[in-house]
Amino acid sequence: MEESSSMQPASMPVTGVDKPFGPVAAVFLAAGVGALVLGILTTLAEASEGVKSWLEWSTAVGPLSGKTIIAVIAFVVAWVVLGIALRGRNPKPSIVFTWTAVLVAVGLVLTFPTFFQALAPEE
Repeated sequence: MEESSSMQPASMPVTGVDKPFGPVAAVFLAAGVGALVLGILTTLAEASEGVKSWLEWSTAVGPLSGKTIIAVIAFVVAWVVLGIALRGRNPKPSIVFTWTAVLVAVGLVLTFPTFFQALAPEE
């Protein structure tokens, strides 16, 4: 019996099919947005007692409960919006990864006590 050359074993990847990078870019950028929102909320909670008490949705967890829930909501909303906007597109991965790194880095810096204590009100 002759084996067809067009049949590939299941373990071999299909070649010649380029999938758009847009959906991957959307989730990377959305993760950066979520990290940035978490950093902003951390700084705001430390700078304002009103924001801190508003973010305390669970007394057992404190203001971290509100910060993380809002950051996750921001991630999901950004993922949906960017997913729709970038569907079928192929943005340059280097640009996407650079923007993601910048968003995550800024969000991370905003969570450091050295940074947000400089903005805290004097007692």
